[in-house]
Amino acid sequence: MTAGVMADARITAARDGSLPLLRGDGPLALRRTRADGPYAQVTVVGAMSGPLGGDRLRLTAEVEPGAALRVTSAAATVALPGRVPGTPAAYDTVLTVGDDAELRWLPEPLISAAGSALRMTTRVELAATARLVLREQQVLGRAGEEPGRLTTRLVVRLAGRPLLDQELSYGPGAPGWDGGAVLGGHRAVGQLLVVSPELAEKPAESALLGDTAVLTPLAGPAALVTAVAPDALAVRRLLDEGAARLSVAA
Repeated sequence: MTAGVMADARITAARDGSLPLLRGDGPLALRRTRADGPYAQVTVVGAMSGPLGGDRLRLTAEVEPGAALRVTSAAATVALPGRVPGTPAAYDTVLTVGDDAELRWLPEPLISAAGSALRMTTRVELAATARLVLREQQVLGRAGEEPGRLTTRLVVRLAGRPLLDQELSYGPGAPGWDGGAVLGGHRAVGQLLVVSPELAEKPAESALLGDTAVLTPLAGPAALVTAVAPDALAVRRLLDEGAARLSVAA
């Protein structure tokens, strides 16, 4: 068995704006930072390099009923190879949002460096009247290098029912990942998921955002923006355009 870092970081946000639980671990250092509006804000700060091959990281956030939480990161996360080439790492995120609560999950991009292998899973449980703005961005390889192997899965449940279950794989060994049906030669990909009770009354309208991004209403009070682009900056611009169309700040 290959040794790696095991870390379990946790956040709990309460209705009164407090953070009853804020505990970092390993490379996942957590800092309370200033935020505009009603949000308690937490910034994830990389306390060490990671995830490296063999690491097992877990970040859990609970937003209690009526609370509002915004989570950002201080810099991009870089998946790197471990001491044994090809040894995979795992990074699991578990998010729970109560009734009349809101979570804005807005980390900086994940960069899949050459030689790395990472499985990243995000699971979200939303109460019936919860609100969510979730942004994910992946960059395949640093400047001038090939990507590592990256598999991402996003699972979202609303009031106990499936809302979205999506898995994507990129890099060496992933069939067709660089073909026209997936990235088409691009090296950055991102998505923005918005869940809000208001979208049940007035669903989002489908829209193309340039040539490489689309806004799609989901079967529920939700909408998804998906984009690919040559680099992280271009993907971010497309996601921001989608956020503006949905009248949310991301």
